[in-house]
Amino acid sequence: MLAEFIKYTYLADQVMIKALAEANFSIEKANRLFSHVLTSQHIWAKRILFQTPTLGVWEMLEPTDFAKYSEENFKMLNEIITHVSLDKVIDYTNSSGQSFSNRVSDILLHVCNHCTYHRAQIASMLKENQVQPPTTDYIFFKRQNLL
Repeated sequence: MLAEFIKYTYLADQVMIKALAEANFSIEKANRLFSHVLTSQHIWAKRILFQTPTLGVWEMLEPTDFAKYSEENFKMLNEIITHVSLDKVIDYTNSSGQSFSNRVSDILLHVCNHCTYHRAQIASMLKENQVQPPTTDYIFFKRQNLL
């Protein structure tokens, strides 16, 4: 089920990237928040893979590069799902310098949930700017047999 939720997150992110592009990436606050979605995915994946993140948690990405970063992130997340035990405990330090330990499965669930939360915020921003927000609900993708 976790692998499916990661796939859902990928698909929903692609739909959101398309909506932002169709709005010509004109909503700066939405671009900043979606950059955060992508940089957070990057950081968590790198932590699990014991690699050093190359992006900051609130680093502003070039919106025209969102799709590229998304592909790179989901390549890492799929590598994790395929090759790392979901019960493995990861020790890490967050961006505030605090140390924590969590299971891979809990981290991955957090990553997906974090993305859903921020996609909803971005959908509100789109609507406030007279842009029809895309449907990114999990059940929508299930109904279309994409999951």
